Amino acid sequence: MNLKILKKIHFIGIGGIGVSAVARMMLGEGKLVVGSNLGESKITQELKKLGAIIYIEHNENNLDDDTDLVIYSPAITKGSSELQKAKKLNIPVISYPQSLGLISKDKFTIAVSGTHGKTTTTAMLAEIFIDAQLDPTVIVGSLLKKQKTNFLNGKSEYFIVEACEYKRSFLQLQPNILVITNIDEDHLDYYKDMADIQSAFKELALKMSEKDFIVCDPNNPTIIPVLSGIRAKIVDYRQYKSDNLNLKIPGKHNIQNALVGLAIADILNLNKEETEKSLNNFEGTWRRFECKGKTKNGTLIYDDYAHNPTEVRATLQGAKEFFKDKKITIIFQPHLYSRTKIFLEDFAESFDDIDRVIILPIYAAREKNDPSINSEILVEKIKKFNQNVSYSEFENISEKIDLESFGSGDVIFTIGAGDVYKIGETLLAV
Repeated sequence: MNLKILKKIHFIGIGGIGVSAVARMMLGEGKLVVGSNLGESKITQELKKLGAIIYIEHNENNLDDDTDLVIYSPAITKGSSELQKAKKLNIPVISYPQSLGLISKDKFTIAVSGTHGKTTTTAMLAEIFIDAQLDPTVIVGSLLKKQKTNFLNGKSEYFIVEACEYKRSFLQLQPNILVITNIDEDHLDYYKDMADIQSAFKELALKMSEKDFIVCDPNNPTIIPVLSGIRAKIVDYRQYKSDNLNLKIPGKHNIQNALVGLAIADILNLNKEETEKSLNNFEGTWRRFECKGKTKNGTLIYDDYAHNPTEVRATLQGAKEFFKDKKITIIFQPHLYSRTKIFLEDFAESFDDIDRVIILPIYAAREKNDPSINSEILVEKIKKFNQNVSYSEFENISEKIDLESFGSGDVIFTIGAGDVYKIGETLLAV
């Protein structure tokens, strides 16, 4: 399929962070973009400003018979009325990951994979390439702070893309450089176990030739099985130490992400000093340890997308390092019933050294209600490690957070992959 010759494309789940990036690309190429989404957001609002026609519901009437192609989010089920109508009308249908495969096939692709750190590492690489005047095309799972977008329409051969393992989506890509930040248990609503997750990464690695590169920690126990029998050159990012890194974003995990940037810069013979400068100027991305602002009483409001135990612990570690003299309040919104249930004990232990923790109801996203798990159960588990924890409904959070009792010695973090960030915006508006 040649995307360039198409005139009208319909996106199902157009508000998704990845799908919206492809929609932006198609708008930039002068195509008519139509899409549907369950809710309105900053992303859908920006797409409308760019000329997209967006319906805030999923309905077969959204899809016109003159559509050339339908692209759908992996979160959309096969029973979608829009997908069914496309089938009746014989309109070609591809998934978002398949669209990435089409985009990447004619480019030098740098795919950033891993359970954690994909977004920040992808954004760091974007910054390095932009500063080196390499004009990359970039698709990232957040909004780049300087450009305020999740998509950059570059004119060079370089394509930097966040490569998600969910439902083996990243297998549509053909990377020239593959980053594996780490491999951890996640998406267990799809994968059977760690071995199943590793098999997906290995399948991707096996697609690569002896001219290609895999940047990773080859001694990481969960990565070792992925690297056996591959042809690509293995580059250990831990060998790229630098005394000149002074990152603006905290956490040991972000130092590791920066070392990945140094490794790729070396592979492509980029100037090391300029690369270090780019990394030191990097300010993060939307919903990744993001400073939202300061209340009238001087309380700092931060937000982070962390949604599994490893990410939560990394975020909290960074917070404690960064705010050594402040009291930290965490407002956490669990994401998915399945994830909360599987990692219940791990989540409970994650908040052991925090001044105050508030747990919101589980954000269901793509899942149906599971009566066997809820946030009250998580609260009781957390109490074994931290007594300063309570439950709150989303709409009652103002009763739990009395801003008059907070001041310049406090920082409030909203954490989770759902819409918890809206609470921070509400607090700042008071």
